[in-house]
Amino acid sequence: MNKRVRKAVFPAGGQGTRFLPATKVIPKEMLALVDKPIIQYGVEEAIASGIEHIIFITGRGKGAMEDHFDISYELDTTLEKKGKLELLKISRGVSSMARISYVRQKEPLGLGHAVLCAKELVGDEPFAVILPDDVIDADVPCLRQMMDVYDERGGSVLATMTIDGPGISAYGVLAGSQDSANERIYNCTGMVEKPRFEDAPSKQAIIGRYVLTPRVFELLEQTTPGAGGEIQLTDGIKALLKEEKVFGYTFEGKRFDAGDKFGMLQATVEFALKRPEFAAKFREYLKGLPL
Repeated sequence: MNKRVRKAVFPAGGQGTRFLPATKVIPKEMLALVDKPIIQYGVEEAIASGIEHIIFITGRGKGAMEDHFDISYELDTTLEKKGKLELLKISRGVSSMARISYVRQKEPLGLGHAVLCAKELVGDEPFAVILPDDVIDADVPCLRQMMDVYDERGGSVLATMTIDGPGISAYGVLAGSQDSANERIYNCTGMVEKPRFEDAPSKQAIIGRYVLTPRVFELLEQTTPGAGGEIQLTDGIKALLKEEKVFGYTFEGKRFDAGDKFGMLQATVEFALKRPEFAAKFREYLKGLPL
């Protein structure tokens, strides 16, 4: 029987230069999507999927993110004294969401290196990786869907989207074949990072959700750093493919690239329209714009 996936790693050490000047002092993971930081959506997804332990891989200037998930005694006391109990519930809810640990990545040496920083806390068990920039709206949490595939098949699972056309060149792309028993599962034989459209081995683009076996840590340690001394997660997964099964999974749901300004705008509009307290008013406002 497979070990249960209990831990999720959140690489959050990037500088967020695409959102300058806002990210000069605010971590990009703390930029608000409606009224929650981007990273909180990923944490909520992980918890709803059954994850028990969140591991943030951070760097310099990420103190606001750590404070957000900590208890704020001063704020809670003020809200309690003023009788603002609904706001108090929100504040305390964030700080009690899950067991959270932090590991400092002293140098930004690639996604693979960031994941490797979690080795001691993850130990010898399967784990998830969630990239906070990818916000996914789904009835069944994306990570839960992937964990179900892992429980059934036993190999590592990579979240994928089907992308037609030249846009596929912006992603890592899987090689392999569609599974005969489940059309959402892709039996992976390889992967190519950001291929030219004409060279893409499939339409299956990898996005920011992974369920990985612990063997990937040893393989990442053996990976030769590339440009800039960076260790890439895809190189570790390519090595893993030689030893174990790896599956792509086309999840049910909609993904927003909140690490991109236009993607963040799209997410803001669509998530706002899902909020019952102001969806109708916001929809009427949008209809009245001179578009």
